[in-house]
Amino acid sequence: MQERLEPLLKKMSQLCIDTFLVSDLHVIRWLTGFSGSSARVLLRPHRSLLFTDFRYAEQVKQEVDGMESVIIQTSYADSFVGGGYLQGKRMAIQEEEVTVYEARQLGEKLNEVEIVPVHGFFYEFRAMKNDMEIDSMKQAAAISEQVLEQILPLISPEVTEVDIAAEISYRHRRLGAERDAFDPVVAAGPRSALPHAKPGTDRFRPGTLIVIDMGCIYKGYASDQTRTIALGKAPEEARKIYNITREAQQLGIDSALPGMPGKELDALVRGYIEKHGYGEHFGHGLGHGVGVEVHEKPRLGKLSDDILPLRSVFTIEPGIYLPGKYGVRIEDTVVMEEGGVVPFQHFTKELVEL
Repeated sequence: MQERLEPLLKKMSQLCIDTFLVSDLHVIRWLTGFSGSSARVLLRPHRSLLFTDFRYAEQVKQEVDGMESVIIQTSYADSFVGGGYLQGKRMAIQEEEVTVYEARQLGEKLNEVEIVPVHGFFYEFRAMKNDMEIDSMKQAAAISEQVLEQILPLISPEVTEVDIAAEISYRHRRLGAERDAFDPVVAAGPRSALPHAKPGTDRFRPGTLIVIDMGCIYKGYASDQTRTIALGKAPEEARKIYNITREAQQLGIDSALPGMPGKELDALVRGYIEKHGYGEHFGHGLGHGVGVEVHEKPRLGKLSDDILPLRSVFTIEPGIYLPGKYGVRIEDTVVMEEGGVVPFQHFTKELVEL
């Protein structure tokens, strides 16, 4: 943990921040390993502290090593004041996470402390993954791939999208995941043209495409992958957009390099799809970072100014969606290495026709 704390404390010093109140549970998980649903961390030059309540008194002992914990009896703000835990005169808060109510409460309780809203303080540190983080995400991806292999034989005209989504969630846990990283997307026929469709109750019909987007959490870290398959023989137009999407996705994998702007890679892949006449049918960004959250920095999109640093982990997921007909998305999570990216997923990208 000390390796993770040192650069944070250095940045705090550069910003003349004496104490940093961390309220984002994802950052707390990343920083300390604590997975409870209620916690705060006070980052301080000497003796940083994790605060939680009685429900997690034992859990915090098991999960957190290297940071002292405090079990609160009142509100977090009252605990900070009553325990004398604040140092200095300037305390930073995560402005993208703290509610107006909590900020007001802090201002009233900590009237002798200047509260400094700071945006995106942790992004640059979370973007570059260490070996443990990469290994955890590789294992999460491996679990989801096993699940994908197990559910494909279950798809038939006798079952529904909801049935398959439920199997995904069940099998993720059976194979060692903490939970789904997000609600699985299982979308067939015209619904496959909805990028984030919720599973429905209609039975699968032969001759349709099925988009399956899934991921899980393993040791606090997420996976994310999408494959598009067909039940029976796919229509010719569906095959066409499938092949364009597959080629565009491979172009993204082959072209990504350390230090590349996310919007540059997005433009390259988007240009390939536009060249084939389907640019207006690819409306979302090319990808996003993955870590303790399934969507984090760096972002890959038209407007993103994010750089793709060495050891960053992100998705490459172009799609083509024809409203009322069908959609295709193919997605891998990749890690940026010296010579380019390496995908975590190995499941075929040839069109599978069940």
